[in-house]
Amino acid sequence: MPTLGDVYRKFGETAEAAQLLETQLGNLLLEHDCIEADLLVSPDPDKATAIYDRINRKTLGQLIRSLGSVVDSVANLEQILGDALAARNRLIHSFYLRHNLRRNSDDGREVMLRDLATLHSSLLEAYKAVLLLSGVDLDQIVTEKGEDAQPSGYLPIRT
Repeated sequence: MPTLGDVYRKFGETAEAAQLLETQLGNLLLEHDCIEADLLVSPDPDKATAIYDRINRKTLGQLIRSLGSVVDSVANLEQILGDALAARNRLIHSFYLRHNLRRNSDDGREVMLRDLATLHSSLLEAYKAVLLLSGVDLDQIVTEKGEDAQPSGYLPIRT
């Protein structure tokens, strides 16, 4: 029987997928804007900070719309990204409202876990599709290195 802890754990995993998607979209926009501003050749910390701060203020929907203006192949991802946006918004804004007292029964928690699995799948599919735009094939990495493969070469992001 699923516990409330199982529901909370899956909610956290699903929220993580949403944040990974948001971060990767921001990374693509950051890369594009820094190249456009010639910051790789002529570093300007103030300009770089301004670009980062502008991107960091965007919502997931705004990030998705902004990506369309900088990446030609995003048109192929409209449905996936739209589904992910809807999944993220439902997760954050109405998941517990919709499920309300289901948390108090085994059957209700099963329903909640199935819903979370669906939301997680949608977000993870979008995340993997956006990673592909950067040349990262997450499925290939898992195939080659296993489920516990860890990315390397990433720098911490200022929060």
